[in-house]
Amino acid sequence: MRQITMREALNEALHEEMERDESTVLFGEDVAKFGGINKVTQGLYEKYGAPRVYDTPIAEATIVGAAVGMAITGHARPIPELQFGDFASIAFDEIFNKMGKWRFMHGGQMEMPITLRLPVGIAGGAGPEHSQSPQALFMHGPGLQIVVPSTPYDAKGLLKTSIRDNNAVLFFEHKLLYDMKGDVPEEEYLIPFGKADIKREGEDLTIIATALQVQTSLEAAEELSNQGVEAEVIDPRTLAPLDMETILNSVRKTGRVLIVHEESKTGGSGAEIAAQIQEEALFDLEAPIKRIGSPDVPIAQSIHLEQFYRPNAQQIINAVNEIIDVPV
Repeated sequence: MRQITMREALNEALHEEMERDESTVLFGEDVAKFGGINKVTQGLYEKYGAPRVYDTPIAEATIVGAAVGMAITGHARPIPELQFGDFASIAFDEIFNKMGKWRFMHGGQMEMPITLRLPVGIAGGAGPEHSQSPQALFMHGPGLQIVVPSTPYDAKGLLKTSIRDNNAVLFFEHKLLYDMKGDVPEEEYLIPFGKADIKREGEDLTIIATALQVQTSLEAAEELSNQGVEAEVIDPRTLAPLDMETILNSVRKTGRVLIVHEESKTGGSGAEIAAQIQEEALFDLEAPIKRIGSPDVPIAQSIHLEQFYRPNAQQIINAVNEIIDVPV
């Protein structure tokens, strides 16, 4: 199977879906002639032209508001992009209330086929307002589907599913994963929402991780294997809907759990996952659930200091050893 980057996988998905459905439109800051600051939208303007691919002013509330208007009137199937996922805060009402709730508030008379692309994560000293991972904020918003891919394969399949869905999707892309290479079939495929993926099987402990931390957890799991500890690594892939069945089956098998994400630890997605595990599988646990997240402080501007903010493989190894050492 060929190997391509996540950037290329996302770009392919956009090309294929825009060719498949002429009502699909893409817009945002610098996404047209420039091809996006992360180069995910390269070639789309040249192929489909200004009516379907165009740049907008720096006005996030307007970008999302326009997408809502297009969707509810049936005018288009919009794919807006915000240059940084942090800027979702500027369009919070349009996302949290309009995208998430209007279909329900109006008795299902309208659809909300919006895929809002949101680059997230620490990368390159971008500072505290351009490096955050705000996924968990939107887990509290009914009506929003939350997608967080960790591989090129997942990114392409999930993006195609997102674009075809008639309900609102927030599609979070970690900036440090854009250059990651992985196997991606040339033939078309879709990945359903609410279906977690077991990235590595193991018997001793379950690691649940998202986005870049899936790769970090896999790195840690290989080192742990050399120490005689076999960790199972699960990527939920979507936080809403959340596949608790796969997670709980793993927890009941291993009896030990570590949850890892780049989001701030307090109130991060791991808190909700941990809560559901203790509700459904408390007596299957042989040790307390542990979580690793980023510290609850603004992300450093310094490219050197920001490395101390993001969880790393050694932290995961240390946490796993602490969990394994808990007497049964």
